[in-house]
Amino acid sequence: MSSALTAVTQVQKSSQAQSTQTLFEKVGGEEAIAKVVDYFYSELVLKDETVNHFFIETDMEKQRRHQTKFISFALGGPNQYSGQSMTKAHQGMNLQPVHFNAIVKHLHDALAHFRVNEADIDTALTNVASLRDDILYK
Repeated sequence: MSSALTAVTQVQKSSQAQSTQTLFEKVGGEEAIAKVVDYFYSELVLKDETVNHFFIETDMEKQRRHQTKFISFALGGPNQYSGQSMTKAHQGMNLQPVHFNAIVKHLHDALAHFRVNEADIDTALTNVASLRDDILYK
């Protein structure tokens, strides 16, 4: 069993007794989220022709670090995200719903891969969906 999966499993078991935990804490904190983000890009996003072309010129190590900080904050963790606003970060990309939906599906699948429960995945994806207008058609 991978260390991220072990961490997520342990946190999920203890979360049953501690319902006040943030989603960030329930999934295992920043270390577990970093593993989810790595899988998200390496195994899903960069292998998907629908969206991988957006990352051709991207420094993926920097992207992974930013995404880990951003997702950590979005899931209730400490605000360590210091990147651009979503609108500014996606300016000139003209992302369409098909692109946004592919990324959301990949995030779902990455979280599910590490055995995050569906209710928590739904919460995470609801947080992501709230950014839709800041990302599309820019």
